[in-house]
Amino acid sequence: MTLQVQHFDGAIGAEILGADLSQTFDEADQKAMIDAWNTHSVLVFRDQTVTPEQFLRFSRYFGQLEVHVLEQYLHREHPEILVVSNILEDGKNIGIPDAGRYWHTDLSYLAEPSRGSILYAIEIPEEQGKTLGNTIWASTAAAYEALPVSQRTLIDGLKAEYSLGNRFTKLAEDGTKHIEMTEEQKAKTPSVVHPVVRTHPVTGRRGILVNEGHTTHIQDLPAKESQLLLEKLWAQCTKPEFTYRHEWRVGDVVMWDNTLTQHLAICDYALPQRRLLHRTTITGDRPY
Repeated sequence: MTLQVQHFDGAIGAEILGADLSQTFDEADQKAMIDAWNTHSVLVFRDQTVTPEQFLRFSRYFGQLEVHVLEQYLHREHPEILVVSNILEDGKNIGIPDAGRYWHTDLSYLAEPSRGSILYAIEIPEEQGKTLGNTIWASTAAAYEALPVSQRTLIDGLKAEYSLGNRFTKLAEDGTKHIEMTEEQKAKTPSVVHPVVRTHPVTGRRGILVNEGHTTHIQDLPAKESQLLLEKLWAQCTKPEFTYRHEWRVGDVVMWDNTLTQHLAICDYALPQRRLLHRTTITGDRPY
């Protein structure tokens, strides 16, 4: 293939032209995609048609895949694929219906958060020709680099607690209907402690890791001071100049470097408007 990397205007994102994800990639093309992924953080591949097997093969070019803890939403034949959907069968969701309602970094509640994630759009809701259920990504590296040196120095040595339960607590507080975690799932995901700022394992860039969805508090700070600092950092990360908003189309594949990004799914649709995506998750390592 002849791949072209078309960088988006702004701090994050690029479209890869000339790629057919249903085909195998040689080593040169694999390296080109990995380099683009590390450089641009979010990669968009339009007009793709892939089977679950082809989607998994493509995903494995970027690393080992992990199985999500919410097993009720896994693909029946391929547990490495997490189904993201609001579709109901026999009164039950076939996929996770409320994914990404808050700004978050995937699996930051684990001791080793994911290195990246990949989404494949199968059904996308629309209204009067307008795409619904869009996703926004933010460059936490650009947000960190834009802070004054004094503020970067302040947060560089701090640590925070991250918890999957925090997401479910926020859903309950907002009155959002959701399925509770099982006791087994809670046992698999105890709270963890990570730095407030993490380092990219390849490029060495630094970015803000604390996020609205999973961070409970900053350690060694009074509760009020911790919350004020978190809110300030969350606001910094999501400034428009650091973001890319993706308007989904059927056949889109979007992948992101989880190390230096946060993202948010816009929930502006409801049944009978159907949304169905497949997601794979690339294993990562402990933040530092």
